[in-house]
Amino acid sequence: MAFDAGILRAVIREIEHLAKDGRTDKIYQPERDEVVFVFRAGGTERRLLINAGSSCPRMNITTLKPENPTTPPMFCMMLRKHFAGAKLVAVSQPGFERVARLTFECHDDLGFKTNKHVICEIMGKYSNIIVTDSEDKIIGILKPIDFAASTVRQLLPGMHYSLPEPQKKLEPIGLTREDFNAAARATDPTRSAVKFITANIVGLAAVTAREIVYRAGGSIDATLEQCADTLYNAVIEVTSSADTYGGEVSMAKDSSGVPIEYLYTRLTQYEASCEVVSFTSVGELIDEYYMKRAGEERLRRKASDIFRILAAAETRITKKIALQTAELEKCEMGETYKKYGDLITGSIYMMKRGMDKVTLYDWYSEGETIEIPLSERLSPAQNAQAYYKKYNKSKNAKVHLTTQLESAKAELEYIGTVFDSLTRATTERELSEIRAELYHSGYASKMKNYTEKKRQAPLIMKFETSDGHTVLCGKNNTANDYLTTKLANRRDWWFHVKGHPGSHVVLECFEGEDDPSESAFTEAAMIAAYHSAAKESSGVAVDYTRVREVKKPAGSKPGYVIYHTNWTAYVTPDEAKVKSMERK
Repeated sequence: MAFDAGILRAVIREIEHLAKDGRTDKIYQPERDEVVFVFRAGGTERRLLINAGSSCPRMNITTLKPENPTTPPMFCMMLRKHFAGAKLVAVSQPGFERVARLTFECHDDLGFKTNKHVICEIMGKYSNIIVTDSEDKIIGILKPIDFAASTVRQLLPGMHYSLPEPQKKLEPIGLTREDFNAAARATDPTRSAVKFITANIVGLAAVTAREIVYRAGGSIDATLEQCADTLYNAVIEVTSSADTYGGEVSMAKDSSGVPIEYLYTRLTQYEASCEVVSFTSVGELIDEYYMKRAGEERLRRKASDIFRILAAAETRITKKIALQTAELEKCEMGETYKKYGDLITGSIYMMKRGMDKVTLYDWYSEGETIEIPLSERLSPAQNAQAYYKKYNKSKNAKVHLTTQLESAKAELEYIGTVFDSLTRATTERELSEIRAELYHSGYASKMKNYTEKKRQAPLIMKFETSDGHTVLCGKNNTANDYLTTKLANRRDWWFHVKGHPGSHVVLECFEGEDDPSESAFTEAAMIAAYHSAAKESSGVAVDYTRVREVKKPAGSKPGYVIYHTNWTAYVTPDEAKVKSMERK
């Protein structure tokens, strides 16, 4: 769903209630197009996230704490200069536009009190964050817009800020029945009511228009004629709910629990077909909806170089395996070449130079004859030697190709483990660990401007079972090696999903304990299954054994280990249970 003017209005009401009159404590810029203001309001910390990206633009009070860069960007430094310690005195929305104005009481360069503004335009790919002074002169801007970018509206430091050109549509706030009916009379009554709403009322997303029509006519497919008497009331009912702080905000999820749509009021249109979940605050709702989507987008952007290297390596190795497999199949002709040489040698008295083929009795089969191709330029003995050479060549090639094929398959399996680690990486430090791993594995030539940083101990996830046992889990191959070969005690229990890439998991024993409880084994196996490529499956096979039984061959790839004595458990990953066991 698009972040429309209604959801922005609900966010503004929440900011007014929770953060107004609070002072700016910290300002971060975790992403190129994302800013976080941390306020102290009434002794409580409130975090305001403003995202002006093209994929997930939004603004909300958040509880998330994204990782911040070690060096703040210039735009972040500019915000800190003007708004550090500033007091948020007002939050407003001009009309029903997707624009929010945050007004701060701060000081100018001479120390006198003045007001400055942070203007947030949440408009899809045109989203932006603009800083203006008390006279609305632009001090700074996240995405400058010059004449080359737009001939309609320019936004540059030093220019006076102006709102986007207003749309020739009705505003739902303060909309009168007379104006609404006039627009309805000018429209074909057989037209879709949803299309009428989106074409004539400003600032409403498609899901909001559908909710209005559903409440008015009982179906999202209703025409304007079918719900003309109740449509105006539904418009006012839905849009005015954005002004109610603490009202019901909801999200529709499909059968898999994936969010479909959200709204600042009850999503009645989905109640018959989906699960509709209510939230206590609009900020919590937006966090839930965008958390996975924005996280995946952030990961793709930050890890684009890693994805490119792995994709190229996977393609190269796959082609290599296909060629080697084809060559290996050709080597199966080796026994046939030896047979030809034996038959020619045994019947050489029947042949002479210049023959292009010969039909001989095949004593390898019962009473059958076989036709053998010959080279006219060679004598019978030379033809036999030529076939023996082909046999020896194919025999040697088979040995080398088998070794190379095993090596290529092992490398492809390793690339799969790095891909799996990458899907679970959530922070820049974890991505740095993966880059370092690829660097030491020989892929550094594909990384432009890569500089190895000082190596730290890898991050290890920690869990606690229901009976108090500690479970440790690696997030990538480097962490897996560190956990299994250095951190884990030899008497602890080691877990890994069978036949799939995944994390190494270690279940720690209590002092003097030989075997943990059955529930601890099951929960540790579930953690291993969840942190693997098989996390979406059921009845996942997980191998487990003592740490002392796990060996790492010399010179092997990161994360690769072998073991010969093990048991296997079958578990179904439960995300909620795994998350509840996680400890910081």
